[in-house]
Amino acid sequence: MKRLLLLSALAVLAPSPAAQSPAFGLVIRNARIVDGTGAAWYRGDIALRGDTVVQVAAAIEPGGATVLDAGGRVVAPGFIDIHTHARRGIFEVPTADNYVRQGVTTVIEGPDGSSPLPLGEFLTKLEALRKSVNIGSFVGQGSIRSQVIGNADRKATPDEIRQMQALVEGAMRDGAFGLSTGLFYVPGSFTPTLEVIELAKRAARFGGMHKSHQREESVQVLDSVRETIAIGEEGGLPTQVTHHKIIGKANWGRSLETLRLIDAARARGVDVTSDQYPYTASSTSVASALLPAWALEGGREAQARRLKDPATRAKVRAETIAMIRDARGGGDPKNVQFASCGFDPSLAGKTLADLTRQRGMEPTIDNAADATLWLIEQGGCQGIFHAMSDEDVERILAHPTTMIGSDGEVPVFGRANPHPRSYGTFARVLGMYVRDKKTLTLEEAVRKMTSFPAARLKLTDRGILRPGMKADIVIFDPATVRDTATFEKPHAYAEGFTHVLVNGEVVFENGAITAARPGRVLYGPAKR
Repeated sequence: MKRLLLLSALAVLAPSPAAQSPAFGLVIRNARIVDGTGAAWYRGDIALRGDTVVQVAAAIEPGGATVLDAGGRVVAPGFIDIHTHARRGIFEVPTADNYVRQGVTTVIEGPDGSSPLPLGEFLTKLEALRKSVNIGSFVGQGSIRSQVIGNADRKATPDEIRQMQALVEGAMRDGAFGLSTGLFYVPGSFTPTLEVIELAKRAARFGGMHKSHQREESVQVLDSVRETIAIGEEGGLPTQVTHHKIIGKANWGRSLETLRLIDAARARGVDVTSDQYPYTASSTSVASALLPAWALEGGREAQARRLKDPATRAKVRAETIAMIRDARGGGDPKNVQFASCGFDPSLAGKTLADLTRQRGMEPTIDNAADATLWLIEQGGCQGIFHAMSDEDVERILAHPTTMIGSDGEVPVFGRANPHPRSYGTFARVLGMYVRDKKTLTLEEAVRKMTSFPAARLKLTDRGILRPGMKADIVIFDPATVRDTATFEKPHAYAEGFTHVLVNGEVVFENGAITAARPGRVLYGPAKR
């Protein structure tokens, strides 16, 4: 009798099924699931609890959960952008609208050898920021070298190498995903390969990878790919050709050879990959693109002194003429477009040919070199450089070792004239290269945006739609997805995306950014 009374009491005290918490918080129904692995899509439902995917099945009974009807659209893992300059704008636009509206849920900072130092302070500042996207960072070799040596064109001493190794180690412990190099930029351009390898070895100890804006992407691009491979092979860590491209008409087609080098290295056991944005124009500072590295040594004051010396100016001018003719200038001043100019915002969107005419000269290459030197003396500009071929872009994109990375930033909508890659990279791949050109299958394109970069970064809980993974999710219509940003009108959001979730919370729906700010700082393998 006592046992029966106890059971009756427990039955009274136990909550009714209706009062219990639902098994799921959100169920996405009627999904065309592209899970990120590259496997064929299938139809099904996805259930979330908190920030995690807990079930994927042909049909899921939602119970008391909120239901999001995908309406047969593609549901995929949130896109991971492995190469961004998101610190340009993330504190001003923490919703990162340009990225969220094209399905990007994670942005990785610190590319091209440039990162904040100390990295830990930067990441702490990001932790305090209420943001819509996840963010992490590499540590930049150029930033480290600049702190220890400055912008001097010389080899590091053994003691300086030890100091730089200590900075790499500190950044890895702070949460860096690895070491980035920008050997095209000062002071990376002054760095011998062996010095980079010594820093790469230190990043390797903590599970990091290396990625490089290569020393040269035009005439000497093959040597640069060999160097990137060597850094990984001798440094003992995965290595990546970042924004893989071929610059200059005379070099078009050499992606056949750069990809052969990657294939050959992988065949002998070197873990080398690449990333790419799907455009035939690059973007960087006009000084870096059109002046020789030696002319940039020592910073602005040293540059100004060189340009005031007639003999040195003539030498710089000759090299600038060659760069406009054969490299990033694309063989014509009209192929150089200004993205932003601090000293004269009205130049944004205009070309080097326009500036040359504005200076009272015909837009020949020689005259454009004079206009370029004048521009540098005024403070310089960020530029866009039309100097690549569609064939190389498509060939690199199709290669199985290439993932997607925008090389973009977080622009303030309507300000300046940025490269459209910031607004359109991922949508462009899905619209132009999957649907229209059929360069990639839908499943392979999504793999290049999700599980591939996640594996590269050792993000074991993101990049695939399966139980136990974090609920970073994008929903889009493959029939309508497209980029709308152009070089003439870059401030235009991607279309075809209906919902974006970050860590289980909806950050974009019904064409608008929501009030949710669930983005997190993601840390590299040494801090997890």
